[in-house]
Amino acid sequence: MSTNVYDILVERGFIEQCTHPEEVRELLGKEQVTFYIGFDATADSLTAGHFLTVMAMMHMQRAGHRPIALLGGGTTMVGDPSGKTDMRKIMTKETIQHNADCFYKQLSKFINFDNNNAIIENNANWLLNLNYVEFLREVGAHFSVNRMLTADCYKQRMERGLTFFEFNYMIMQSYDFLVLNQKYGCSLQLGGNDQWSNIIGGVELIRRKEQKPAYGLTFKLLTTSEGIKMGKTMKGAVWLDPEKTSPYEFYQYWRNIEDVKVEECLGLLTFLPMDEVRRLGALEGAEINKAKEVLAYEITKIVHGEEEATKAQEAARALFANGGRSDDMPTTTYKKEEFEAGLDLITLLVDAKMCPTRSEARRQIQQGGVSINDVKETAFDRKVTLADLDNGAVVIRRGKKVYHQFKVEE
Repeated sequence: MSTNVYDILVERGFIEQCTHPEEVRELLGKEQVTFYIGFDATADSLTAGHFLTVMAMMHMQRAGHRPIALLGGGTTMVGDPSGKTDMRKIMTKETIQHNADCFYKQLSKFINFDNNNAIIENNANWLLNLNYVEFLREVGAHFSVNRMLTADCYKQRMERGLTFFEFNYMIMQSYDFLVLNQKYGCSLQLGGNDQWSNIIGGVELIRRKEQKPAYGLTFKLLTTSEGIKMGKTMKGAVWLDPEKTSPYEFYQYWRNIEDVKVEECLGLLTFLPMDEVRRLGALEGAEINKAKEVLAYEITKIVHGEEEATKAQEAARALFANGGRSDDMPTTTYKKEEFEAGLDLITLLVDAKMCPTRSEARRQIQQGGVSINDVKETAFDRKVTLADLDNGAVVIRRGKKVYHQFKVEE
């Protein structure tokens, strides 16, 4: 008998909360379970934050269970208030549909949708044409407003103002679970821990309306030691789309995470055996960098393939060996005349998104945090010219780990 996937998820550090732990574990051990995870289509690519849920789907499918990836064509039109301080900006149906198509393409790299092994659905199919009065009678009647107002996702918004528009989100997500239960026999919903209130809503709706068992399980959210969600850089989100975040930048993000997070990320975001995860996580001092290299390589391999992971690793190693020169490094090109006239260092730092603002770039330079071709530069009015080019490129570094090269347009 193979290991129960519930035990795998526990050992690797995924599970935060579960509505009925013993029942869920027993169910996953004895039969194929159809489960779902929802993805609101708010962008045209999944992010590093989504990757943890994708890994959980992969573990579940490998153990013989059937995933439903639910694209939020309908719910994205409202926006989930969970963890948000402001209302989400309203998007057009066309944009949402385009984003949902991009998600499907990306998820197909990780999940096998062939021969009904997994299902892709879009809640626009049932949410957009609902009869409002009928919906209130059939579904709304099962929700207590008093109870909803105690949910974390609403509590933190009450002071700032929660619109009735967003207040519907929990009911819509709960209805999704009911529809998937009726249509596909889906009995388990998975999601990030910020979805706990919404997931419970769906579990209770199915149990009341259908008189059938339904379960919910949430995963831990990836955060830094300060409690900030991981997957963000100075440039913004870390995307799974190589056009938005290059495999090299993706690799570097994981290569540079905090020491204290290495073991946790190895457990959650790679398929390495847990004995190896614990061995690598126990490394100390400079040795921990070996573990970070393994982590970055393994994650990049899953997301971008072995070839890109190897290229990214070699490029990162070459940075240190060659004073920061590599073909796979993020690169910006300028016309030869611009180099001849002299390019303003502050402008280069901001254009390459190495610093978010000109004032931050000036501060970094004055505090000695910027190097040109490995030579520290403290003059904020410094111009970069053709004379700075070494083998056709100039490499600028901010801090210890952020590199960018600038070349002449060919």
